[in-house]
Amino acid sequence: MNALRVQRSIETKVTEELKPVYLDVRNESAMHNVPPDSESHFKLVIVSERFAGLTRVKRHQTINGILEKELREDLHALSMETLTTEEWEQRHGRTFDSPACLGGSKADIS
Repeated sequence: MNALRVQRSIETKVTEELKPVYLDVRNESAMHNVPPDSESHFKLVIVSERFAGLTRVKRHQTINGILEKELREDLHALSMETLTTEEWEQRHGRTFDSPACLGGSKADIS
């Protein structure tokens, strides 16, 4: 597997479809109980005027459609902050920190 294959795919697809003015694709897999160099947990911060007039749910559905293959085949978790330029400016470019992993696994379920 090519290093950063999933991350690059996400970056390329989102850029082509949404022409974001700001895009941050964070691989947060290392924060979870996964093998080293995994690409299974991501956080996206996307600022695009394509989100204007859309609810948060519709924005996320848009991303889910763009990343359908990755969600089906590669990703375990995807967190998103989807903003318009105006919303981004109102936040002064601040994003939310992801919560710490609770460390659970399927093996812990009885």
